[in-house]
Amino acid sequence: MSGERARCAWARKPLDIVYHDEEWGVPVHEDRRLFEFLILEGAQAGLSWSTILAKREGYRKAFAEFEAARVARFNEARMAALMENPGIVRNRLKIESAVGNAKAFLKVQKECGSFERLAWEFVGGRPKVNRWERHEQVPARSEESDRMSKELKARGFRFVGTTICYAFMQATGMVNDHMTGCFRHGELGG
Repeated sequence: MSGERARCAWARKPLDIVYHDEEWGVPVHEDRRLFEFLILEGAQAGLSWSTILAKREGYRKAFAEFEAARVARFNEARMAALMENPGIVRNRLKIESAVGNAKAFLKVQKECGSFERLAWEFVGGRPKVNRWERHEQVPARSEESDRMSKELKARGFRFVGTTICYAFMQATGMVNDHMTGCFRHGELGG
């Protein structure tokens, strides 16, 4: 734990602290925000979350404020331009997957009524509250993230391995993985 308040040990840098204190683990039910986290978690693969947080505004601008319908229409020229954008992670596969994931996201919305309905079914519609005392206890994946990953891949999503899905579940409050000694654990229903 660090800082004035007891918080999870990973929250050390100023952006990380604000994100931890205000967003991480807060249940998200709005499709646009779920799409944002899905894209950002995929972009984070192989990088630190701090790197992605520092580029978050760049991602919002580059990816049409995470309006899936607009991102789904990005063409080759638009993707090539994104490869020149220093405000995002310039990885061709991650950019292409964001566009492909937007298309898959829209299909889920059409089929299920919302992406939120599908995503939250993996935790039974309410946050799973864990009671970790040390960061080392937090898993990189779970049975729920395994199932989510398998389902999303079957629906055409990419960069949705079980570890990415677990991080997505943590970020969007499907899982409360704040340490028991962290002030946010109790605030979020721990």
